[in-house]
Amino acid sequence: MADKLSTTALAKLRDVEAKALFSDLKKAGYINRDEDTWVLTELGRRFGGDYAEHPKFGRFIVWPENLLIDTTATSGKTLSATALGQRYDLPAKKINQLLSELGWIARKEDGWHPTESGITMGAYQREDKESGQYFVVWHDSISRNKRLKQTIVEFRGQDASTQSTDKSYSHFRQKFEAKHRTLDGHYVRSTGELLIDNWLYMNGIVHAYDRQLPIEEDVISDFYLPQGRVYLQFWGSDTGAITEREREEIRQHYLQHEFRLIEITPEEINQLDDVLPPRLRAFGLKAY
Repeated sequence: MADKLSTTALAKLRDVEAKALFSDLKKAGYINRDEDTWVLTELGRRFGGDYAEHPKFGRFIVWPENLLIDTTATSGKTLSATALGQRYDLPAKKINQLLSELGWIARKEDGWHPTESGITMGAYQREDKESGQYFVVWHDSISRNKRLKQTIVEFRGQDASTQSTDKSYSHFRQKFEAKHRTLDGHYVRSTGELLIDNWLYMNGIVHAYDRQLPIEEDVISDFYLPQGRVYLQFWGSDTGAITEREREEIRQHYLQHEFRLIEITPEEINQLDDVLPPRLRAFGLKAY
């Protein structure tokens, strides 16, 4: 972190106006605006951007001195759901549904709104002046986003696991084959996951199993509850508990991207009726 500079310091080093550098970073898709705050995007993080904390000024974005700002890969124009749909041969409504499933946008009475996670993916809020309805447009780098492409592949029924570039992901699926069949027809990898899946099903909680986090890294969450955009992680397996080191490595992905997370330990697996309802309520979810 010591060798990284704030945007203002980097502008001074390069002898350019700070305003111009912020503009270039935004055009390249490295930063986005959330009300009055600059947000580091996933693309910006990939090019070496990070956050630093100042005791007086709080959190700010820092960059490597040799930062490459690739503005050649962007047209500088945003893409609507309709434009994205044309690229993937899908209707705009379906694109919005898939983006919502990824947790990047949320539907409200007055239209679609970007989530915090969506803003890091390049989402911008817009309003239709005639109808008063809100909608979301995207930095054009979204069309190259690995997770969006994977979700579209899955939606079309193709084998999305072959799209992964992380060999450890495929190795994990082979080593821990899903053999336990749940009440709702899922096949899961452990008895603990089976008990959780059955509990969610019997309590009317819509859930997905073995869900890839909507980030560049290949990280799998045990369960995803789309209604509350909540991930649920079970820290155990049929061969024993996951080590604290492994837990912390996985937790960091949730913390870094500010994802909602419910954690269940092996010691709690037989107390789901007591443990899960209050943790679900914290995210606005109610069980039967």
